[in-house]
Amino acid sequence: MSFKTISYETLLIATATLAVTPVIAQNYPARAIRLIVPSAPGGGTDIVGRTVANKLTEYLGQQVVIDNRAGAGTIIGIDIAAKSPPDGYTLLVGLSTLAINPSMFAKLPYDALRDLAPICHMVSVPNALVLHPSVPAQSIQALIALARAKPNALNVGSAGNGTSPHLSLELFKSLAKIDMVHVPYKGSGNAIIANLAGEVSVSFPSIPTAYQYIKAGRLRALGVTTARRTPALPDVPAIGEIVPGYEATQWFGMLAPAGTPRTIIDRIHQETVRALKAPEVIKQLAGEGADIVGSTPEAFGAYIKSETEKWARVIKSAGIKPQ
Repeated sequence: MSFKTISYETLLIATATLAVTPVIAQNYPARAIRLIVPSAPGGGTDIVGRTVANKLTEYLGQQVVIDNRAGAGTIIGIDIAAKSPPDGYTLLVGLSTLAINPSMFAKLPYDALRDLAPICHMVSVPNALVLHPSVPAQSIQALIALARAKPNALNVGSAGNGTSPHLSLELFKSLAKIDMVHVPYKGSGNAIIANLAGEVSVSFPSIPTAYQYIKAGRLRALGVTTARRTPALPDVPAIGEIVPGYEATQWFGMLAPAGTPRTIIDRIHQETVRALKAPEVIKQLAGEGADIVGSTPEAFGAYIKSETEKWARVIKSAGIKPQ
């Protein structure tokens, strides 16, 4: 076979591929889309996924079907998505564990930065720094002063090692240069009960978990973990106002398997942002304490990378052992 023949055949293949891709994108979606939620029904990830999926079904003209794949700290669902065909018919609701798990597990079956294509950072959900009423600190500054005066005298409950509330604590300790004792529980429900009972003095629950107790005066909110104040608790300062550089939120975004055509990524991004602007979606997610983001694929990719690097530093500095 001559060199000219090979070049001609290669050109034909390349031309055919370029011709087919726009047709696929133009006809997309031609059937139902699977949206993998890597957690059980009823949790925050599931609520965000279902809320957005309902609007995407309306806008895309095809059913967006939720596929709950819980287990192994979201690893099972993420792995399924990462290994799915990159044709736009499998999407993923990714969350903060995409950035945390690489430092918490000795080995993962996927590489989130390599195997997934970011589409949109949908929402962020702040945690709240809350105290049992018996703690005599009325502000973030007073809590820091108390912790410095009595190192390791304050116990801080969390939903478990490596969870968002735990890492919110460790970042706070590191930047504020204080020592407090971490007490891990099996889940956020047990941690908040311990804080309500005074078994621990401090915790960093999600705002939806703590909201009713804050409003009832059973827990005192000193700060929120976002960089700026959140509409859910407008009178509560952001910790970053007092501790420069502090930000620790749970976040949720839309992703696809790497290699998904850019035209399809752009279509899903467009409709996801449109969904996030719908009044009923804003109302639903605000009720869950979520702040809507709606970023570009490029911004979301950069955010995941920066979050991965940040939590790697925090986990290493705190001596949290990989699982």
